[in-house]
Amino acid sequence: MQVHAFRGTGRVFGFTEAAGGENLPASYGPWTAFKSLDMHRDEPHAGVDVNTCLDDIAAHGLHLTDAHVRIAPETL
Repeated sequence: MQVHAFRGTGRVFGFTEAAGGENLPASYGPWTAFKSLDMHRDEPHAGVDVNTCLDDIAAHGLHLTDAHVRIAPETL
């Protein structure tokens, strides 16, 4: 899956399929494009739990972390 990573405030990162990051919450922005990744289940990637990231994107359209700790989408 093609995933786009964005940097928000502080050490917050957002991951989404939306190339422009338009579905990332404004409360953690402004968002700056960081890089695009090709993520595959069970394949490790530095700085993000790939399986949790892909699960969150499938369920909520995005995955957020703060200093590499997941921010639950349900709390947004």
